[in-house]
Order: sequence, then C-alpha cells, then structure tokens
Amino acid sequence: MTIEAFFDPRTWTLTYLVWDPTTKDAVVIDPVLDYDPNRIKVYDESVDKVLARVAQAGLTLRWVLETHAHADHLSGADLIRRRTGAKVAIGSRITDVQEVFAGVFQLDADFPRDGRQFDRLVAEGDVIDAGGALQIGVLETPGHTPACVTWHIGDAVFTGDALFLPDQGTGRCDFPNGSADQLYTSIRKLYALPDATRVFVGHDYQPGGRPVRWESTIGEEQDANVQLRGDTEREQFVAWRTARDKTLNLPNLLFQSLQVNIRAGALPPAEGRPFLKLPINLFDGPAPE
Repeated sequence: MTIEAFFDPRTWTLTYLVWDPTTKDAVVIDPVLDYDPNRIKVYDESVDKVLARVAQAGLTLRWVLETHAHADHLSGADLIRRRTGAKVAIGSRITDVQEVFAGVFQLDADFPRDGRQFDRLVAEGDVIDAGGALQIGVLETPGHTPACVTWHIGDAVFTGDALFLPDQGTGRCDFPNGSADQLYTSIRKLYALPDATRVFVGHDYQPGGRPVRWESTIGEEQDANVQLRGDTEREQFVAWRTARDKTLNLPNLLFQSLQVNIRAGALPPAEGRPFLKLPINLFDGPAPE
C-alpha cells in the first residue's frame, strides 16, 4: 500500500491518496475544494494536484472517503466524483448533521436529509472494497462531530479531526452534537489497536512553526499526546476539552464549508449563480431589528 499526502497550507488540511501498487486501485481521503474568502471564489487547484498525481501514477480512483463533514474547508469530493466517476462515502450519522444545518441555513423542505447526496453511508464494522486488494474498514469515532469515522486500511488509520499528532492533541468537541465524552471513548478505541499502527491525521497546524507532518503511531500517541495519553482519565480529559473549547473562535469557513459539505461537496443548487448563506448572530443571540 502506498500513501501520499497533500497539504493545503491555507486550511492546514491533509488530503491522502492511497493505492495498491499492484492493481493501481486508489482512494482519496478528505479532498479540498479551494475557497478564497476575499474574492468569494471557489477554485480547484488542490483537486487538480491530486488528480494529476492519479493520472501520473496510472491509478484507477475508486472512492472518495470523507472522515466527516468538515467545518474548516470545502470538500472536493463532488468535483472528483464528477471528473472521475469515483463514489463518495461518509459516516451514516451525516444525516444528523444535515438535519441540524438544514435548520441553521433555513433550507427548503425539499433538501434531502437522508444522506442521498453521498453514494454510501457507512457504520462501524463496514468494509469498502476498492478493487479487491484495497479493503477499507470503518471505525466510528464520534465526538468532534456525531458523524466522524476513521478509515482503517492495512496497518494505517486515517483519523480526520478525532486524533491529531501528539504535539497537537485532539479535535474540538463544541460543534452541534459534539461530545468530549464520546471523543474520549473513540480515541480509547483507537488506542486499542496495535502500537505500530500508523496514524494519519486530518490537519497539521505546525505548532512552533515546525515543518509540516502528518504521521505518527498509536504507540506514540499513547505515550506523548499532549491532551489524551494512554493513562489519561476520562474525567480529566472531558473537563479539559470542554474548558478549552469555550476559548476557541469559530472556524473561519464554518458556514461556507458546511453548506457545501452536507451536500458531499456540491455547491447549493441555483438558477444561474449559486449563493452561500451567512446567518447573523447565530451564536450571540438574535440579530438587531
């Protein structure tokens, strides 16, 4: 199995291209659709880089795998699906996220809330066949969002925003239906994997200005994760995570991202030019009259 990482410094996001070197079957995990908030412009530079590598290596792209509905970047899943025919998969509880944000954005009643925008909804223990040699297992790892999953491929797990590198810790849990207690349970599930299991994370915020990194191991996480080591007690973590989350600002692209990502990366439908909605004072009381 070959794993190649693509880093987007604008959102600190890591996208992964994973393939079997014999069959050339491949999957993409957490692709980025670029968005310029100053020009309110969507463009496809990041997707182009991934697909150029797919073509260069002679790969057949079978699936786009989302670890969750991201709140800090737009997903490139639908663009890749339209260009390659690859299918898109996400955790089955995306329907919970769709229900919440359909209300936030006051979407019409005809907006589907059953996940049909995705080609497959997965749950704990499911396996995705990406061409025979490449088998992808599913671990449900909620807490950051209710729909988070970790993709388990060979000796590697792709944890999205559940578990970060040891010097960064874990994902925040203050989004709707997030839960620090659930995240603790999810990470303990990951820590039950063999110590040598490789961990590929969803973001690297480069603390201290260090070079970008994206890989650790389960053993390294248990020994050195700054927020949740192998010996960290549940109550200690939940109290710390909850207090920490109260100090965090909202992600810069929260509203732009979620309107797109609950649609599997598709822009909102429109007659002519599409529009994104920005709710006013959503977290600070009613808007002034």
